[in-house]
Order: sequence, then C-alpha cells, then structure tokens
Amino acid sequence: MNQLPEPIERLIAQFERLPGIGPKSAQRLAFYVTTMSDEHVQEFAQAVFRIKKELTICETCCVISDRSPCPVCGDPLRDRSVICVVQDTRDMLAIERMNSYDGLYHVLGGAISPMDGVGPDQLHFRELLQRIADELVTEMILATNSTVEGEATAMYIARLAHSFENLKITRIAHGIPVGGDLEFADEMTLKRAMEFRRPI
Repeated sequence: MNQLPEPIERLIAQFERLPGIGPKSAQRLAFYVTTMSDEHVQEFAQAVFRIKKELTICETCCVISDRSPCPVCGDPLRDRSVICVVQDTRDMLAIERMNSYDGLYHVLGGAISPMDGVGPDQLHFRELLQRIADELVTEMILATNSTVEGEATAMYIARLAHSFENLKITRIAHGIPVGGDLEFADEMTLKRAMEFRRPI
C-alpha cells in the first residue's frame, strides 16, 4: 500500500502543523490515535476544542489563563512595585517554579523578529508602558531569552522605558548553568558569565 488512507493523511497533516513535530512523529501520533478507544478519542478531541473556548488572555499581564485577572495579578500578596517582563506564558511558569519571585509579570507574546514578520505592533508593548504609567512600578526586570531576538526585544523595551523617572530597569543574568563545565560553554555564555559576575 503506497498511499495512506485519507483520514490518516489528514490527521498527519494536522499534527505536522504543531511545533517540533516532523513527518515521522506526526505519522506515529496519527497511528497511535487509531489504537485509542472511542472514549479516549472523544476526551482528546474535547480537550483540544475546550482549550480555545475556555482560555483567555489576562487583561492586566497578557498571560494565557482560565480567568482574568489571572491568579498572579489577582493575588493581593504579590509585590506590585516590580514587573518581570517575559516573552510568553511558559517563561512565566518557569520563573514561578523557582518559588522565590513575588512580583508581577508582563507577557509580551513573543519577541521582535523582522525575519518572521513580528514587529513591536504585534507584541504587548503598549500595555506594558500603560501599566508602568498607571501603577506604582519601581523596577522592571527584563527576562527575555538570550537569543538575538530576545536581546533586541530587551533593548527596545529599555529604550522605551527610560523616559519613566524613578524606574529601575534590570536584565536577568545569563551564564554558566549549575553543574555545567566551563569547557563545554560557548563564548557568548562565558562572556555573559564574566560580565555579570558578583562578589561572594
């Protein structure tokens, strides 16, 4: 049989649209679905359908949540004078897992990337500047990724926010991971580790 049945081809095409899923992985997932019980398939389809219907964007920080304001923005114990700016919801969740940051967040929805057609107008910069103007924010932590796009985005935000008096703008440090060997670190990582060294 040279050609797959049309329903499987259709499902493979849908799986291939997901990030990180190539043709072989998509085919493996599609064939796995054929082995699932009707009940399991129904639950899977329902979960995919409901995720778009039941999720929203927090009106304050722009994070993906099931309510607005989200649990972080709605928490009265959070330090409202500090905003940590991240690229997406997953970055916010990574910082939350540390259990040591008690400020608020602002999710940009990506990073400036002219190659991908993403400019400042596609990201939540306006909302960030409005929050800084309206709320008593004293520090903005730029926690974008240490990629070319993430660095460009951090620099862009820093330039926009420098007009606010009494606003401290900081950037998270990037360097050698805990347990990492210096010999395996790339030049940029080592350069960052040296630049952001601190006394002990």
